[in-house]
Amino acid sequence: MAVLKRVAVCLLATGVASADSPAVIVDPAAKPAANPDDEGTPKLSLATESDRAAWKEAGFRLALGINYGRFEGLGGAPSGHIIGGVFRAGLRLDADWALMSSFQYSRVKQGGGLSGLRFSGTIDPTWFITPELSVAIGVGFGGIVEGRTGRADPAPFASGLSDSYTFPDASHPIPSCSGVGVTALARVEYSYVLGPRAATEIAFEMMGQETACIDRAANLNDDTAQPIERRQYWPHIGGELTWSITWR
Repeated sequence: MAVLKRVAVCLLATGVASADSPAVIVDPAAKPAANPDDEGTPKLSLATESDRAAWKEAGFRLALGINYGRFEGLGGAPSGHIIGGVFRAGLRLDADWALMSSFQYSRVKQGGGLSGLRFSGTIDPTWFITPELSVAIGVGFGGIVEGRTGRADPAPFASGLSDSYTFPDASHPIPSCSGVGVTALARVEYSYVLGPRAATEIAFEMMGQETACIDRAANLNDDTAQPIERRQYWPHIGGELTWSITWR
């Protein structure tokens, strides 16, 4: 009897059996019941806009690049090969249009021809035929700065002039040109989007320029006391390839 009493006390203490309720056995591998208010693990939504679509939006654009091409003189003006840098900045107006400004600083070099720096700045309205392909036409200023070139000095010589003189053409180019003038360009460009903030472009560009070259002499005009100048107008056409990276 003492043994049976001890067993009954143990069963009641552990909850396996009791006088008022049946024994309950708990399976440790059983899963808890699902909570109907539980929405599960949150999921992040996917992007609703492609990178290409983002580049169609209006906003500021900035581009840096390099160029290589040919600057060909007309009517006897000297020629040279172009290599240098390109800087562009402007606004994308909408999906079809942009208004950009372009600046170029290029070395122009050829034996017996141009030897110096060619620079330009233009305003370029740009039309996007497709998201990747665009065309632009620009107009602005352009100039040439030369040092010593070794070209022969044409007559009339500055030392024999009593007043400034303008050459009728560029058939005998002056030995050194420093001046500015009007330039225009036409550009076809293909763009490839690298991401939401960067794209790269390959462009072919044609340009035309007329430069008012000025050669200042050491002697002065007797009436005005101003340096005597020899002026000569150089017409040029050219073509170049440009590679650039643009940020938005």
